[in-house]
Amino acid sequence: MYVAFEGIDTVGKSTQVARVARAFDNVLVTKEPGGTPLGRKIRTILLEEGDLHPRSEVLLFLADRAEHTERVIRPNHDRLILSDRSFISGVAYAHVHEKIAIDTLLQLNRYATANLVPDAVVLMTIDEESLLKRLSDKKHDTIEKRGIEYMMAVQRCMEELTDLLEIDRLVVDATQSVDTITRLITQFIKERL
Repeated sequence: MYVAFEGIDTVGKSTQVARVARAFDNVLVTKEPGGTPLGRKIRTILLEEGDLHPRSEVLLFLADRAEHTERVIRPNHDRLILSDRSFISGVAYAHVHEKIAIDTLLQLNRYATANLVPDAVVLMTIDEESLLKRLSDKKHDTIEKRGIEYMMAVQRCMEELTDLLEIDRLVVDATQSVDTITRLITQFIKERL
């Protein structure tokens, strides 16, 4: 079962992937971008270089996604795969940043993944006030520097995408306690295995 953890930066995806993974056997933890050797190089370019043309950024994410799908997701589909992000993030961030049509982005991502999509999505959401507080406590990468309005628009787009694609999902309020969130996500996955 392939489960994608989605949400904007600072909602706690990485924390929850690590915590939830401990509740299961035969689990593979991965992330986008950065789940492959090529992906780690692409991640560095995307988050540290900064001044990329938006189309270049989209294409780098797609290259990572294609490599990740073929080298990590597809060969391990018999295991529980917990992925920190998937194509849903890719589509949402690109749509809001570059104003590329959702249909175009979905087509590109279907090509990159050869039509492989997550079996389920955990969508972690946050309110603007809590996001502001969390962002004030950390150094910002290239994407976080785009601002609160941008990030909240990305979150709305992620919600719309999971509705549109009708992927089985759990929406979690990321302001709840870490233990509560872990319990909710673990139960959601157990019910589907």
